[in-house]
Amino acid sequence: MPELRVSIAQHYHERTKYDPQTLASKSHHLDWESQPVPFKEYKIGTTFDLKPYLTDPQEVLAEDAETAWWQRLSRLLFCSYGLTGMIPTTGSPVYLRAAPSAGGLYPAEVYLVSRGTPFLPAGLYNYQSKNHSLWHFWDSNVWQKLQSACFWHPILDDTQMALVTTAVFARSAWRYQDRAYRRIFLDAGHLLGNIELACALNDYRPHLIGGFADEALNQLLYLDPDQEGAIAVIPVADLLEVQENLPLSVTALPSATQTEYPSIPDGELLSYFHQATQIQPNAAFKKIPKIPPRANREKAQSDQYNFPFCLKVSTLSQPIVWGENLGAMQETMLRRRSTRAYSGESITLAELKALLDFTYQPEHYIEQELDGYPDYFVLNSIQTFIAVSGVIGLEEGCYYYAPHSQELRQIRFKNFRRELHYLCLGQDLGRDAAAVVFHTADLKTAVAQYGDRVYRYLHMDAGHLGQKLNLAGIHLGLGVSGIGGFFDNQVNEVLGIPVDEAVLYITTLGRPR
Repeated sequence: MPELRVSIAQHYHERTKYDPQTLASKSHHLDWESQPVPFKEYKIGTTFDLKPYLTDPQEVLAEDAETAWWQRLSRLLFCSYGLTGMIPTTGSPVYLRAAPSAGGLYPAEVYLVSRGTPFLPAGLYNYQSKNHSLWHFWDSNVWQKLQSACFWHPILDDTQMALVTTAVFARSAWRYQDRAYRRIFLDAGHLLGNIELACALNDYRPHLIGGFADEALNQLLYLDPDQEGAIAVIPVADLLEVQENLPLSVTALPSATQTEYPSIPDGELLSYFHQATQIQPNAAFKKIPKIPPRANREKAQSDQYNFPFCLKVSTLSQPIVWGENLGAMQETMLRRRSTRAYSGESITLAELKALLDFTYQPEHYIEQELDGYPDYFVLNSIQTFIAVSGVIGLEEGCYYYAPHSQELRQIRFKNFRRELHYLCLGQDLGRDAAAVVFHTADLKTAVAQYGDRVYRYLHMDAGHLGQKLNLAGIHLGLGVSGIGGFFDNQVNEVLGIPVDEAVLYITTLGRPR
C-alpha cells in the first residue's frame, strides 16, 4: 500500500525548519551589492502628495470636506506603512517603517483600488512610503474586476476603496531563502494589525479578504507573478459616509490540498509553494457565507489544557488607557521599534495581563468592534503558549493562554531561560526576556479545513497578534521583539507543546536594557 504523502504546506513547513544539526549548512553569504531595493518605482503616472495632509489625530479635522477627507486617508496610510525613521550607513540609508519587518527587508507593497470617490478618481494606486504619496498608475474603473477576483464578496458591494497588500518575494528571500515565505506572511500580519488600528483612528472600518483568485488579482494590479504576489485585500468602509453595518462575511476561503508534487530543489521551494497555495479563477464559490456568532466560534477553544490540577491565573485586566480619541495609539505606532536587548529584569503580572487584554480583547478598544468583527482569518486555529521567566506575581514555567476564558493555565514548571536562549538560535533576547509568547497551530487539522492556503492565513494571524503585543508593550514602556528564526522541533520538546503544533512565531517581552 503506497505511503500517504503529506500536503505541500506540511512538506514546506518540515523542509524549512531550523535544526541544530543542519543550520550551519543552510547559512549562506549575503551579497550586499545584490540586495533588492525595498521600494517600488513607476515611470508613468501621476502623484497625489499626502504630506500636506499629515496631521496629529488630536487635531480637529479641517472644516473643508475635501481637506478633511485627505487628512484621514493620509494618516491611515502613514500609520500603516509610512517611514518613521532612518539609519545612516556607508551606502544607502536604511529606512524604518511603521510596521516591523524581519531583517528590515520590507517585502510588502500597499496598493489602493478606488471605485471613484468625490476626491479620489477611480483606478489603481501604489502607496509610495518613501515620499508619502499615492502614485496613480491606472485611471480606469476596475472595481468590477476586483469584485470578480474576490468571488463577488458582499463587502465590496458597499465600499468605495480597498487596500491590497502584496509581497515582493526576492526582498526577503535574498536573506532568508526558502524560509522567507514564513517571514513574508508574518510581516503581512504586522501590516494588517497596523491597518486595523489606523482605520479605527481615522473613522474607517476594515474588512479582511484572504480568499481571492490570485491570478486575476495579480493581473488586475499588473504584477509580475514570478516577482510579486497579492497577499490580502482590505476593503475600507468610510464610517462618516456609510451609516449601516456592512455584512459580516468569512475572511478565509479554502484552496486545493496538494499531496502529489515533484522533488523540489532548495531555492525553488518558496515559489513552488506560493503557486500551490493559490485559488484558481474557476473555483466554485457561489456565495460567500456569513460569519457565525462569535460565541459559537470561540466555544471550541475554551477548554484546551483545562486540567483540574493545573495552576490557573485569571488575566482579567483594566484596559490600557490610550487617551481621548486613542491619540496615544498613533504616537505609539510611529515610535515603535524592536528591542535589541533586555536587562533581564522582571515585569509585573499586571503588565502581562494588560498586554494580553489589548491583544486578544479588541472590543475593549475599538468602538466599531461588533459580534464577529473580522479582524483575522483563522484565529480559532491559533494557540498561545507563554514561557514565563520573570513575571512578578506569577510562577515560572510554561502556560497555555485561553483567550476566551481569559486565564493562564500552567503546563510545565521550571525556569526556561537557558533553553530559550538555545531555542532562539543563541539570541540573548530569548534568555533575558521576562516572558516569551509562542503562537502555534495544528497544521494538519488546519490544512484539512482550508487546504494548503491556510499556511498564509496562520502566519498572517500570528503576525497580527504579534503586532498587537508590540504596540501594547511599547505603550507600557516595555521592550518587545519578534523572532521568526528558531529551532522548530526543539520548541515543542522543551516547552511540552504537543508535537502536532507547528510553531509559527515567537514574541519576546521584557525590560529594555
